[in-house]
Amino acid sequence: MNRKPIFDAVRGLLGRAFTRDEVARLDAAIDLALDQNVRAATRHSLGERGRALIRKWEGCARKRSDGLLEAYPDPGSKDGRPWTIGWGSTGPDIGPGTIWTQAQCDADFDETVARYAAEVADALGPAPTTQGQFDALVSFHYNTGAIRSATLTRLHRQGQFAMAAKEFAKWIHNDGRAMGGLRKRRDEEAALYLSG
Repeated sequence: MNRKPIFDAVRGLLGRAFTRDEVARLDAAIDLALDQNVRAATRHSLGERGRALIRKWEGCARKRSDGLLEAYPDPGSKDGRPWTIGWGSTGPDIGPGTIWTQAQCDADFDETVARYAAEVADALGPAPTTQGQFDALVSFHYNTGAIRSATLTRLHRQGQFAMAAKEFAKWIHNDGRAMGGLRKRRDEEAALYLSG
């Protein structure tokens, strides 16, 4: 890590050069902050139960007879958007005619789930979080993209876990309609969240 911008900013605030002791103390503080961030990132990684839950509900649908997978429209939305492929992958480059191999689907899943796990860890901050809670929240975020705006995140950060678990049930709509599949997924996420 380039520490020069930090030292320059603090030096500018002080309006003077550092003493050797101040340099050592500032270096130690930066090292401590970096170490805490590494520990937090390590502490928050998606577990096997979370991976299995996401894969169960996202599926790897539309496999062709040649083993390749093709994109399909969202079955719950009025306009078919977003188009999806593999393990629930969406994006501007996915639409009618998009075809991936199973290896592409699996690689995209690993990359996407790592990004979502990092976003959930960041949204939760230092709040105490069990593996089951973290896995459930990553599954929720993978499906909704709403970890930062959901009331359940705020309740979790406040340690109100029973109330947070009840919030999953509010996220069962697509295009204004309650969806049976989303209801079942949210029930499973809430159960995983409460499992510890």
